[in-house]
Amino acid sequence: MKTKVSLDENSKSRRTFLTNMTAAITAISLSPISSFSQSLNLPNRNAQNGKLTLGMVVFEGFELLDAFGPLQMFGILRDKVSIVIIGEKGETVKSNAGPVLKLDYTFSTAPKIDIVMIPGGIGTRREVNNEAFLTAFKALADAAPKVATICTGSAVLAKTGLLDGHKATTNKLAYAWATSQSDKVGWIPEARWVEDGKFFTSSGISAGIDMALGLIANMFGKDTAVRVANVAEYVWNDDPLNDPFAKMNGLIK
Repeated sequence: MKTKVSLDENSKSRRTFLTNMTAAITAISLSPISSFSQSLNLPNRNAQNGKLTLGMVVFEGFELLDAFGPLQMFGILRDKVSIVIIGEKGETVKSNAGPVLKLDYTFSTAPKIDIVMIPGGIGTRREVNNEAFLTAFKALADAAPKVATICTGSAVLAKTGLLDGHKATTNKLAYAWATSQSDKVGWIPEARWVEDGKFFTSSGISAGIDMALGLIANMFGKDTAVRVANVAEYVWNDDPLNDPFAKMNGLIK
């Protein structure tokens, strides 16, 4: 019996040691990102938790990288930026590629949002004709200090009328369809992303990452954007006019 107690105690000690070591290793591995985020001294808008709130609006058939590329960039600033997922209704939304995403809020329950983002994807073809979605999205975007679209998400924003009189760009492969959603927008065929006032619009899919870093630079300084890109080991195309896909898709000569 004494031997059994001794073995149990040794086993417990080993488990405690391993648990403590795992926690220590995790803390060390995350410390560069945490220290970086804490050192930014970013402005705070959300008085409740001291963070800005970024709301990514998703819908059935959204494009995965459109959403998660930009979110990864802002996620590196997680001590200063809270990320929430917003949808029209229900609890989950299925992406164009198949994975299902759980919603944090619907339009009717969403908190104050500082940065509104919307991705593209095949589902935009449906949402441009969904009056309930457009009305709710317009109200959310209109109230936000910053609004960013990725890929054909700009078509949805254009359909709300909020882009009227503003310059914007969109996916180059779907350029004709997206730009047909409004003739009151100053569409730019050759641009990786476009900034006009509070609106940021990007070209297709991966361009959303470059635009997100551009938005970070706008809000927090270019040095911060460069450091975020370096943490992500991402080679940032920081020139919004560097868009090889415009020519590739016949939009320019």
